[in-house]
Amino acid sequence: MRTKAAVLRGLGQDWDVVDIEVDAPKTGEIIVEWKAAGLCHSDEHMVTGDMVPPVESWGALGIEDLWPMIGGHEGAGVVVEVGPNVGSVAVGDHVAASFVPSCGRCRYCSTGRQNLCDAGGGTFLTGMITDGTSRHRIIEPDGAELNMLAKLGTFAHHTCVAESQVVKVEPDLPLEAVALVSCGVATGFGSATERAGVRAGDTAVIVGVGGIGINAVQGAAIAGAKRVIAIDPLEFKREKAMEMGATHTYASMEEAFPQVQEMTWGQMADQVIMSPGVLYGEMMELGTKLAGKGGTIVVTGIAPMTQTESSINLFELAMWNKEIKGTIFGSLNPRADIPRLLGMYREGQLKLDELITKTYPLDEINEGYRAMRDGENIRGVILHG
Repeated sequence: MRTKAAVLRGLGQDWDVVDIEVDAPKTGEIIVEWKAAGLCHSDEHMVTGDMVPPVESWGALGIEDLWPMIGGHEGAGVVVEVGPNVGSVAVGDHVAASFVPSCGRCRYCSTGRQNLCDAGGGTFLTGMITDGTSRHRIIEPDGAELNMLAKLGTFAHHTCVAESQVVKVEPDLPLEAVALVSCGVATGFGSATERAGVRAGDTAVIVGVGGIGINAVQGAAIAGAKRVIAIDPLEFKREKAMEMGATHTYASMEEAFPQVQEMTWGQMADQVIMSPGVLYGEMMELGTKLAGKGGTIVVTGIAPMTQTESSINLFELAMWNKEIKGTIFGSLNPRADIPRLLGMYREGQLKLDELITKTYPLDEINEGYRAMRDGENIRGVILHG
């Protein structure tokens, strides 16, 4: 199959829209025609190198070469071909991408932690997670085999993916809304409701109100938090947070700290969710101080992969009985929670359409990411023609 894809050829480069070839699916694989793809910050982290393993570690990790790479891991589309032994989807089914596969058999899947599925360990490796061989290449004269971010490549009109990497959804749901739930919405919502455990009457602070943080705001509000405090330097994002359920907004943690102290009578927040565009270690000092006794701090945002130091008062962590947690996919289970969140959207309980600031054709992907970097979009979405 001949199709088009946005390809990243190396660090710091623009996305290059090229013609590619996609081979027929093998055992346990399908071909998806992607209809919508979210412009998530994680793909930008590949451009900047924040999420790229150091080159000297590639051999130990089994990485032959990251580049060139088809981008995109947040998406929704239609199954157009299935390989042998595929049972959960059929041609014509509408599906959400799942950037963490769920094999259903490993230790983590079998104990209800699909977001930690062992099959997700091949994110940076060359080839398919099924057998390690490639199905995608740039059409001559280049002819290079293509890696795919999270083995999905939703920045292509079509890709071959493992059956374990898609979740069947109802066909009447708008695919641009389905795309958002496949990553940003679930990650943010679960960060608040599952990993942080926001309950009715709590005070929750969300640091960074982009495509992830805005949904942590929604999640905290839906969970019944008494105060939902959103922190972001951009006024546009603070205004959007108020529309999504925030009760208070501030431009920085420094500005928010005395206000949280006053409104809680010194008890501070029950939960703090760290979801800035890039999370740096020094940001954790105030992030942890915003949480009170017994408070939970959830680290959702991506930090540079090589960063190993963080500013945390360990005495306060112990003596105030605080806890710091990481999360991927909001600690949710893709196969159960993507349909659950879409059901909430259908019933008007979860806002998805309002998250989409602007849509773009694939050829305008670099403009979409410029808008994200400049803070103009909560979420830009590529609509494949």
